This record gives sequence, structure tokens and C-alpha cells, in this order.
Amino acid sequence: MSQYRRVHLLLEGQTEERVVVGLFQPFLESLGWSVTQSTLITSRPRLGSAYRGGVSTWAKLRKELNALLRDRSINVLTTIIDYYRFPRDAPGMADRPDGPAQARVQHVESAMVRAIGDDRFVPHLSLHESEAWVYAAAVPLGELLGAPGLAKTLQREAQSAGGPELINDGPDTAPSKRLCAHWPTYSKVLHGPPALAELGVARLREQCPHLDQWLVRLEGLTPAG
Repeated sequence: MSQYRRVHLLLEGQTEERVVVGLFQPFLESLGWSVTQSTLITSRPRLGSAYRGGVSTWAKLRKELNALLRDRSINVLTTIIDYYRFPRDAPGMADRPDGPAQARVQHVESAMVRAIGDDRFVPHLSLHESEAWVYAAAVPLGELLGAPGLAKTLQREAQSAGGPELINDGPDTAPSKRLCAHWPTYSKVLHGPPALAELGVARLREQCPHLDQWLVRLEGLTPAG
């Protein structure tokens, strides 16, 4: 589809920025995309720079999405935002169906598309948070930290859950909370992104079907060569 040229990623925070630079940007550029990114604005004080990172309300997120979509040079606008603690007032959150987590998050993403009303918008909510991807990169993470035992623990937990994306989203048991409990000096900014870059997109998407579905969508919109 030759009309698609530039893909812009709206990201939740600094961790996602580093993951994009080290993992997704090279992948998307290999498909022919021109890739740009920005981080969510949490608040904008009267004086000084805007605070970035995190999503608090649907109204703020919608405002930022609509502002980006006014830029007609963006051919596809997508997101990497955690489904974990996604605003309760967002479209689709109140009437999520019973059933598998992937069906529930897809319901919310579809509701977001309808609410924004622009066919350039292809949202992705990380199930349940982007730190779940680090579970897929358990072996590279263990090598990075010199902790093969940690890698085995993460692999065992992911297998027990049915896959990294299905590790639950409890306030004390979400992937990021588990990682810090297992390795108190773990830094999601410093350790997760290089482990994921070492793993690579192909092996990551093998373990994360919701992520894979998002990348399949973007591949389907790949610019003509």
C-alpha cells in the first residue's frame, strides 16, 4: 500500500523508547517505514518543560492522539502503552468481555479505534505490560546479569502462566513487580532493552501472540518498495 510511508509510535515512557530504538525501529525500517516516536505527556506546567511518561486519563491520551493525527505526514500512528493500569475511563474498558486476556485487550483497542475515528490509528496495548516481553528474553537477561538461575525462574513462571503476555496484572505480581522481587537491582530501563535487543523481534513475537498480531498489522501496511 504505497500511501503508507511514516509510522509514528506514541510511547508510555523511557523504557519503551529504548526498546523501540534497539528492537522495533530497525525492524520497521527494514520493512520500508520511516519511523518517528514521542513519549506521552503526563502534565504540562505553565513554566518549564512538559513532564513525560505514563498515562493517567483517557481524555489526556485522546488529546495527544488527536494532536498527532493532525500531522498529515504521519501515515500510521501506533502506540506502545501498557494494558496494565490502563485508564478505567478509556473506551472499551467498562464492557470488556469475559474470556482470554488477548480477547479483552483487543476489545479495548478496537474501541479506541472507533473513538478516535481515524483509519491511520493502529493502537497497541502491551499485554499486560512491556516488562512481560523481558520474560521472553529470560536467557539474554540472565547472561547480561550473570544470573542463569534468574533466567530459569523467569522461564518457569512464563511457562506456568501460559506465556509471557499472560503473567497476571496484580499490583504485586505484574511482570515488573516480579522482576524486581527476583532481582532487587533490576532496572527496567538499563537491563530490559538490551536483553530484548539480543533476543530479537522474531524470537520475541514467537512467545507473544498479541505483540505478533500488532506487527502483522504493520507488516500488512508496509510501504511499497
